[in-house]
Amino acid sequence: MKIKQVLLLFIVFILTQSCDYFSNPNDKMVKILEARKKMYNVKANAFAEKAEIDYYDSIIKSSQEGFFKLYNELNKGNALLKFGREAEAVSLLQSVIDRKKAIDGKDSPQSLKFLAIAYMRLGERQNCVNYHNPESCIIPIQKKGIHTIREGSQKAIEIYEKLMTINPDDYESRWLLNIAYMTIGGYPLNVPKQWLIPNLNKDNSGYSIKPFLDVASNVGIKSRNMSGGVIVDDFNNDNYLDIVTSDWSLDGVMHFYLNDKKGKFADYSKKSEIGRFKGGLNMTQADYDNDGDTDIFVMRGAWMGKFGRQPNSLLRNNGDGTFTDVTIKSGLYSEFPTQAGTWNDFNNDGYLDLFIGNESTEEPYPCELYLNNQDGTFTNVASAAKCDVVDFIKGVTSADYDNDGDIDLFLSGMNKRKTLLKNTGVKDGIPQFVNATDEAGLAGINVMTFPTWFWDYDNDGWQDIFVCGYQFTGSVAGETAMEALGIPNNSGKMYLYHNNHDGTFSDVSKVSGLSKKVFAMGANFGDIDNDGFLDMYLGTGNPDYKSLTPNKLFRNMGTGTFADVTVSGRVGNLQKGHGVALNDLDNDGDTDIFIEVGGAFIGDAFNNSLYLNPGQNNNRWIKMQLEGTESNRSAIGTKVKVSFKENGVSRSVYRTLNSGGSFGASALRMEIGVGQATIIDQIEITWPKSQKKKVFKNVQPNQFIKIIEGENNFSKVNIKKIVFPTAGAKSSICI
Repeated sequence: MKIKQVLLLFIVFILTQSCDYFSNPNDKMVKILEARKKMYNVKANAFAEKAEIDYYDSIIKSSQEGFFKLYNELNKGNALLKFGREAEAVSLLQSVIDRKKAIDGKDSPQSLKFLAIAYMRLGERQNCVNYHNPESCIIPIQKKGIHTIREGSQKAIEIYEKLMTINPDDYESRWLLNIAYMTIGGYPLNVPKQWLIPNLNKDNSGYSIKPFLDVASNVGIKSRNMSGGVIVDDFNNDNYLDIVTSDWSLDGVMHFYLNDKKGKFADYSKKSEIGRFKGGLNMTQADYDNDGDTDIFVMRGAWMGKFGRQPNSLLRNNGDGTFTDVTIKSGLYSEFPTQAGTWNDFNNDGYLDLFIGNESTEEPYPCELYLNNQDGTFTNVASAAKCDVVDFIKGVTSADYDNDGDIDLFLSGMNKRKTLLKNTGVKDGIPQFVNATDEAGLAGINVMTFPTWFWDYDNDGWQDIFVCGYQFTGSVAGETAMEALGIPNNSGKMYLYHNNHDGTFSDVSKVSGLSKKVFAMGANFGDIDNDGFLDMYLGTGNPDYKSLTPNKLFRNMGTGTFADVTVSGRVGNLQKGHGVALNDLDNDGDTDIFIEVGGAFIGDAFNNSLYLNPGQNNNRWIKMQLEGTESNRSAIGTKVKVSFKENGVSRSVYRTLNSGGSFGASALRMEIGVGQATIIDQIEITWPKSQKKKVFKNVQPNQFIKIIEGENNFSKVNIKKIVFPTAGAKSSICI
């Protein structure tokens, strides 16, 4: 190990020791992250773009003209593209291709692909990034989304048509050719017939919805970031939803947007201290100390292998608009690469515990289960609890799938092993888990998977499992084209497992209409049309610039099937989709969608989206803020059953309180659609610690109520509808 790295490791060690000489308690974590950033800025780190450029420069300078120099210049061109210097990348790649052809007299398809995507990225920079608007990169690209500076796309089209002539079965180039034509308004009419992928401008499900509108920049959310997480929740207890975002790079800052109740979000990143923290691919929230303020847990290091030895952060909400890093003090400090975590009360003591799924690649990094000591500290009991799984974990979710009162776990990941851990109860204060994957009928998911969650998609009172495949044998773009053309391939699909009420699950992916390829990363669920059935939105892609595949919205039809409504909903952003949250941010009763958008490289940073729901119908709804007293104060794990008559037919909707999917966090409140019900016959609450039930009868819909454990009556929460501006975006407020 180099002397510099040894010194940096020593600095990190000193900083993590108990003696604290910093005047601001956040200084320690900030310094640790800075030291890690310096240590990992090396060529061996695939996500250190500047170090990569410097490395190739050093080789090129000492090389004679020939294939070796051309090879390294080609690599430098790709590194420049990652770094966001598209014009330089195009110039260098074109030079390499011309000089190489002069030597050997032929085109290199791989080199042409590098140049084509560089031109496409240049077009995106000149149009979608520099002049971003609500239509930018939404498939089908139309209206203001069509490029006004067309050279990048036109040059890319020329190259992709050449590539298709060389290899008509190059589905990656075929997909990108169709997208390039779309960016200049030439799809489908101008696409050569033999290479056209039809119907990319239509919902093929036979069902459509009213279009959402991206208002992020209009409401003050203008920061551009790389991949990261999102939390939507009320962090200042004014009953209005705020937004927190992260950026996975140790150069990328977190942002805290406070709802000003007037149609804008004020950037409180600096004042809150949240803006001092870097990194974090995912986040999740909970009131871990039961003080009434929602805290934040930031997960770092995912995908980076040995360079993922980055500390997670527990940010305590001080209740005064500021946050303090208490990671070391709380006992949660670890440096295992992760982006997967779930809060729940695994030992039923009324305090929230934390399970973290880590990524084991070159080295084993076992999963961690931190039990809450009820004094602001935690103890890792994963080994004693028999849940210290060693795997490449990409998603974790927790719920009581067998309705026995104990919280269970499901883990997804890249090693083709999915794990269902059944909680068999508490022994000596520690929950005991057994691997129930085989007996539950889940052992057959032998593909790489990513986002996952428990949910009751069919309202039968039992938690089902969704997990999304992330396996591809060629490229995401190529296999997306094959999917659109109906050509079979072996990439991973979406998987839906129905709970059979006996400890087993059945694969209903095909009959539900979800046996499709979407390559999801961030994902979450919510009810976009207040019919009482949960819909879902998935952010797609991977670090490859060529992975321009649309994010997806699926509507639950209430019949056990789902319809793809991405195109009609105008939410199919082609940029990389990460953390997702679904909540009613403008208090009009309809669920909106927030997604963190941006890729793994500096040059792939993009604007986030807040898709405003226009209202799909006149269905009614009920919102609930639950507060535990004997149970954890966040009320995570609380079960809710809402019963009503719709058009004379009795029905019930079942929900369990949590933040939703495994990548992105929705607010810890209930937003439940009740269709056309004019009165809610009863709301049944089952509190998690005691499993005691409380019933409220004859509740009016279309209101926001607060229910406190142990109290006989609920209170109405008075919040006003917010009008978000849909045109004429102005600068955000920075405080």
